[in-house]
Amino acid sequence: MLITNPACPGVSGNWLDPDWWGSQARPVSAGGRGSAWFVDTDQGEMVLRQYRRGGLIARLSERRYVFTGWQRTRSYREYQLLRRLYDQGLPVPDPIAARAKRYGLFYEAAILIRRIPGAVPLPEVDNLQDEGLWREVGRTIRRFHDAGLDHVDLNCDNVLVAGGEVYLIDFDRCRLRLADSGGSWRNRNLDRLHRSVAKRITQVTSPRRTALWQSLANEYHG
Repeated sequence: MLITNPACPGVSGNWLDPDWWGSQARPVSAGGRGSAWFVDTDQGEMVLRQYRRGGLIARLSERRYVFTGWQRTRSYREYQLLRRLYDQGLPVPDPIAARAKRYGLFYEAAILIRRIPGAVPLPEVDNLQDEGLWREVGRTIRRFHDAGLDHVDLNCDNVLVAGGEVYLIDFDRCRLRLADSGGSWRNRNLDRLHRSVAKRITQVTSPRRTALWQSLANEYHG
């Protein structure tokens, strides 16, 4: 089962198989549990990501999920969510294709998105101590929240920066909520990012990190 972006003709199921790309598939270092690759295609540079479990359940099955219908697969849901966010003009990668390959009662899944040129994860940016950058992160997250996006894995590696623009990535298991559905889910997103900042942004002192986070929070709530 395959869904593709109509603007990208010629994309096939093979494009979602890292083995098919061979040495052209270059592992993405940050995040993803070793399940994402950069691939060069005749339609530009893409990011291929396979869905993999984490934690104890991965010991039972790292890549397979119970199949309950194509439209309920993780790849299909993330693709459709990305498509909606992208079409709304929110800063996300352009979704190219999604696939779910069935194995009896189970399936394996993958998604292909267009790579954002020059993008790096937040912990790797050169101007990490620029308060303006953190204000832009806060402003960007607020845009997503105002659109109803509940990003359940909002961490530093899922915040990308390119040319002064801030993007969010990795929308597996994320969902759209009513914009006026209360603040608990928004706070959970921010708390998760705050913990990630404390863990990943270690190249600045704790007091400075606190000040940078306050810049983000002030812009978000402003």
